[in-house]
Amino acid sequence: MNFRRPLRIVARFLRFGCIVFSAFGDFLLRCASGNTALPDRALWLHHHTRRVLKMFGLQPRVSGPIPSCGLLISNHLSYLDILVISAITPAVFVAKREVKFWPVLGLCAQIAGTLFVDRARKLQVGEMNRKIQDALSAGVLVVLFPEGTSSNGQTVLPFKSALLEPAAQNAHPISVGCIQYSMNDGDAGNEICYWGDHTFFPHMLNLMGKQTIHAAVRFAPFESPTTSRKELACRLREAILDAKAAPS
Repeated sequence: MNFRRPLRIVARFLRFGCIVFSAFGDFLLRCASGNTALPDRALWLHHHTRRVLKMFGLQPRVSGPIPSCGLLISNHLSYLDILVISAITPAVFVAKREVKFWPVLGLCAQIAGTLFVDRARKLQVGEMNRKIQDALSAGVLVVLFPEGTSSNGQTVLPFKSALLEPAAQNAHPISVGCIQYSMNDGDAGNEICYWGDHTFFPHMLNLMGKQTIHAAVRFAPFESPTTSRKELACRLREAILDAKAAPS
């Protein structure tokens, strides 16, 4: 990582701290008003992620119908994915358990109603599928990254099918989303995408020093007659690969 713009990094870091501080205050007010149901938490995250993206000068370029409920299946490139999708549409996310313990952002994720999955505990899969189903029944959009990890964006990794049971039941609308990043002053695959041996804090500071970040998000409705999770995983991945290859 190369921190070439220290003043920009410091200014954005301080502004980010102010956004997080005011977001916590906003949540306390919502608690006092009794507005802590999942839809309220999704709206809370939506409001404040829009402020974070404005700090980066990032206005997502969106194509396709924006989902507002049901299940959204997306590729996964970075922690920035959650900010981008949430800024576009209120949503609850399914994330790996480790995110829960990230400094500051882990607490934000908990407040936002994130569903944390421990992929090392296979016995937890049934419980997590029930939690996803409960969130869908509450009327919120649930976002799932079936790759299970992030990548540099060159392709879409094979999908894990364990958490696709709610999608296989065909009881709620399903959408796919494809996120792609670019930047004018760096390599998006290494400086926006968070993968491999990257460590969070240096990666985030480097990102804060960038002049402009671009995000393109393509949404598409998805229908599949299959009730097989593994077949569904393959078809969903193919749909996102098609969206990734489509001309912008």
